[in-house]
Formats: sequence, structure tokens, C-alpha cells
Amino acid sequence: MRELGRSLARLLLPGDLVLLTGELGAGKTTLTRGLGEGLDVRGAVTSPTFVIARVHPPLGDGPPLVHVDAYRLGGGLEEMEDLDLDVSLPESVVVVEWGEGKVEELSEDRLHVVIERSVGAEAAGGAEDGAGDGSGEDARTVTVTGVGGRWAGQDLSVLAEPGENG
Repeated sequence: MRELGRSLARLLLPGDLVLLTGELGAGKTTLTRGLGEGLDVRGAVTSPTFVIARVHPPLGDGPPLVHVDAYRLGGGLEEMEDLDLDVSLPESVVVVEWGEGKVEELSEDRLHVVIERSVGAEAAGGAEDGAGDGSGEDARTVTVTGVGGRWAGQDLSVLAEPGENG
């Protein structure tokens, strides 16, 4: 998941919105940690569950990473507006865990990343949100779908690991 995040970071530009969907422990935060490494941002990327959103400024010339956890937000875009994500979006890469059905109105262009764990995987890893050692014991299927003109011509198959389809 972390390596996928690093690979995905190479495709992202300021203004990009990424929605992460997956059950608890699927690897959303681990993927975002890889994004942070790939974007070369400051600060440890950890789950923002209790603070809702964290901003990680760039160490170089890249965009800041805004990491949001919408798990505890139930009111949709109204609650999200209080976070001023629409202000951060143009110059940042905004990643929203649990954002499906809540933040799509922020941008016509966005990436949807759906992470599915194989049944019984929790016994293999044990670490919440896929933060284990990355040994691959927890099998995951990741589907990345681009929405809008920004992603229309983008070849997302470059994110697939060698030997995998899509």
C-alpha cells in the first residue's frame, strides 16, 4: 500500500482530490503515508481521525498534502465546508479517507481509490489500517478510477504492480 502511494504521488498535481474507500484496516492511511513520502512533505502521516484534517507542508517545491478523515463526519459536504477544503484544494493535494458520498462536490475531477481486503486478512496483519510490515500477507485489491477531464487521458495502469491486471 505504501509503494502504491509513492507511485500515485508521481501522478498527482496541486488541486487533485483523492477519495479513499475501504473498511477499517484496509490500508488507507498506509497508502496516504506513501503519498506523503512521494510528495516529499513534512511530518509523519498518521490517521487524522481525532483531528479530522492535517496539513503536511512540502519540503521542496511540491504541493502540500491535506489529509482528511471523514469517518466521524456524517453531514456530508456541510460539515466538510467547516474544514475549508475548497480553499486548500487549488494549491494542495487533498486526500479524504471515508469521503465517498461526502466530498465529491468539491471537485469535478477526482480519483476514487477503493481498497478491498481479502476475508480473514485481519488475522494475518493485526495492525490497524494496514500499517503492518508491508510483507504482503494481507492481500488487497485496489481499484483506482479517475473522474472528470483531469483524468480522462491519464493511464492509471502504471499503478498496477508487475504481473497484475489493472
